[in-house]
Amino acid sequence: MTVRIIDRRFDSRNKSSVNRSRFIRRFKGQIRKAVADAVSKRGIRDLENGEKISIPGKDIAEPQFTLGKGGVWQQVHPGNDRFASGDEVERPLDGGGRGQGRGSASNEGEGVDDFVFTLTREEFLDIFFDELALPNLVKRQLARVEEYKRVRAGYTQTGVPTNISLTRTMRGAAGRRIAIGGPYAAKLRELEEALERLLLAKRDGDPEVEALRHDIARLRAKIGAIPFIDAFDLRYNNRIRIPQPTTQAVMFCLMDVSGSMDEEKKSIAKRFFMLLYLFLDRNYEKIDVVFIRHHTTAQEVDEKAFFGSRETGGTVVSSALELMRDIVRERYAGGNWNIYGAQASDGDNWNDDSPKCRELLAEAILPACQYFAYIEVADGDPQNLWLEYEKLAAADPGRFAMRRIGNVADIYPVFRELFRKRA
Repeated sequence: MTVRIIDRRFDSRNKSSVNRSRFIRRFKGQIRKAVADAVSKRGIRDLENGEKISIPGKDIAEPQFTLGKGGVWQQVHPGNDRFASGDEVERPLDGGGRGQGRGSASNEGEGVDDFVFTLTREEFLDIFFDELALPNLVKRQLARVEEYKRVRAGYTQTGVPTNISLTRTMRGAAGRRIAIGGPYAAKLRELEEALERLLLAKRDGDPEVEALRHDIARLRAKIGAIPFIDAFDLRYNNRIRIPQPTTQAVMFCLMDVSGSMDEEKKSIAKRFFMLLYLFLDRNYEKIDVVFIRHHTTAQEVDEKAFFGSRETGGTVVSSALELMRDIVRERYAGGNWNIYGAQASDGDNWNDDSPKCRELLAEAILPACQYFAYIEVADGDPQNLWLEYEKLAAADPGRFAMRRIGNVADIYPVFRELFRKRA
C-alpha cells in the first residue's frame, strides 16, 4: 500500500507565481546545473530571452510512504483467475522477470520523462548570479545623455486643447468673476436694502424709487456682462523634456591568441567573459564591450574574430595592456564610465615583458578601473606573468584579483570567488 499526501489548502490570488517561486527554490540545485550547461550555447551579448531547461524526472519525484517488508499480508487482486487462497507462487528466475511479450525485461525501474520548463530572463539571471555583488559599486555616475523623458512642470497660459486643465481653468475663472464682480455685488446689496426701506415710506412710481430700481438694474447688467470663462482663465498642463540619466560601463576583454592558446582554452575564456558581461548587465543600463586580442602585437577586433582567430609566434602581453590604456584615454576618459577589465591567458609571456605588464596595470589602468580580473587558463606550474601579478594583487586587492582555471568545471567557482560579496 502506498500513501500519498496531497496539500489541498487554498492558494493565494497569485498562486501561479507563488508556486513557481516555490518550485525554483526547491529544485535550485538541479536548475543551477541546467543553467550552467546552457552557458556554452549563448553568445556574450545574448541576453534577450530566458532559457528552456530540463530536470530529470527522478529528481522531482514526490516523497511516498510505503509499508516495509515482512509481517502478514492479505491482498485481493481484482480479476484473479489463476490463483486461489493457499496457492504457492513461484519465484522469478535468476535472469529477472520476463513478461509474455517478446524481448527481455529491463532491469531498471519505471521510466519518467524529463521535466522541461522555461526560465524567464530575470529568473535565469537570479539563479546565475546568486549571492554575487559588484565590488566598489559606489561610483555609479550619470552617463552620457541619449534619452529624454517628459515630466509635468506646472501650468502655462498657452498650449493645445488636448493639454487643457479643466480644474485649473474653472478655478481661475471663478476667482476672476469673484474679484471683478465683488464690488458690484456689495453695491447691489446696499441698493436693494435701500429700496426696501424706501418702499415702506413711499409708493411705486415715486421718482426716488424708480431711480433706485434703475441703479439696481444697471448693476445687475454689469454683473451679468462678466464672462463665465475668459481667455485669460485658460490654463494648460505644461510638460518639459529632461535628460533620462543612465548608468554605463565598459568591459574590456583581453585574450592571448598565440599558438599556446588552443580552442579548449579559448572556450573556457569565452565562458568567463560571458559570465562577466551577464553580471555587469544586471547593474548597468548601458554596456560597451571592447575585445582586444594579442600575441606579439595587440589589436581591437569584433567578437567573432576575438574567439575565432589563432596566431603563431611569441607572446607580449604588454601590447594588449597598452592598447587598453590608449582606448580608455581616447573613448572612456572623464570619469563618466565604470571601467572593468578581464584578461585571459595561459600565463606564457616573454620574461622581460612581465614586469612591464605589472607597471602598466598599477600606474595606468587600475587607477581608472572599478575592477580588473586576471584568469590563467592552465593546469601546470605558474608562469612569470602570474608571479608578477601576485605582487599587484597583494598591493591592491580591492581592484585586482587573479585566479587559475584548469578546466571548464572551474569557471563558475572561480567567477563566484572573484566577484563574491565583500564586507
